[in-house]
Amino acid sequence: MTAAEPLPGPHLIDRLPRVRGRLTADAPLGPMTWFRVGGTADVLFRPADADDLAGFLAGCPADVPVTVIGVASNLLVRDGGVPGVVIRLGGPFAEIAVEGDRLVAGAGALDYNVALTAQHEGLAGLEFLSGIPGTIGGALRMNAGAYGRETADLVVTAEGIDRAGRRLRFDRAGLHLGYRHCGVPEDVIFTGAVLQGTPGDKAAIATAMDAIQKARADSQPVRARTGGSTFANPDPELSGGAKAWQLIDRAGCRGLQIGGAQVSEKHCNFLLNLGDATAADLEGLGEEVRRRVLETSGIELRWEIRRIGRPAREITP
Repeated sequence: MTAAEPLPGPHLIDRLPRVRGRLTADAPLGPMTWFRVGGTADVLFRPADADDLAGFLAGCPADVPVTVIGVASNLLVRDGGVPGVVIRLGGPFAEIAVEGDRLVAGAGALDYNVALTAQHEGLAGLEFLSGIPGTIGGALRMNAGAYGRETADLVVTAEGIDRAGRRLRFDRAGLHLGYRHCGVPEDVIFTGAVLQGTPGDKAAIATAMDAIQKARADSQPVRARTGGSTFANPDPELSGGAKAWQLIDRAGCRGLQIGGAQVSEKHCNFLLNLGDATAADLEGLGEEVRRRVLETSGIELRWEIRRIGRPAREITP
């Protein structure tokens, strides 16, 4: 550094409480996401355990934004990065235990691993989780579902920590779960859940999970850089029973491309990063799809993919 160069100012990380986990300044988030796009987190925090997370939240300055992510399978990080602190749960948050006919799963546990654990224990009813590429925390936050079942069907209780660092416990009714919706305030970070299974035949459960994996591979671009279902299905009374993908197809969007982003030709409710897409390409493509569907059907599609961070440029369809 020469005498003419200004000294760097203080970084956000210097204002944060001390933790037992790991704090990383200017952490790239794109490589963590399934889309493989996006900017950096001002600070990335990986808490050591629930006590570490609670202490951090209690001591974090109120003006610092806090965002939690899972495995980022249904997430689009904008190119300008995410302000404040991004929290990613791993380690003890990924643990799964079996208690009779129930599973106790951390919020960072992969949905597939929860389904696999249930199968090994001969517990049925959780097979659908094997078709959802996310974590239990994300499943709670959006009431994730597939193949005729959803998280609301099996959750008994859930635990979380709010922005003030307070430990909270919710029963099923207290979660206020609806279609791709959870009524718990956004500032609550889920840390785990108790899930109900029913005794079943291990071989039959494994067969059902295999069928789910085959159905996914046959109908979805599972090996592409994608983010899962892009838009929630609309109210069937408004759409005449049409699913989001059908409305997108009718609007002529199958295969539509903007920059390095494309609407999947295999399943047109999936957006793809063809290799050189930016987050702006993907979000702009999604907004163009929404515009065309609204124009052709009168239905306004709602994003199911979560979008976070600062755009590097204005998004226009």
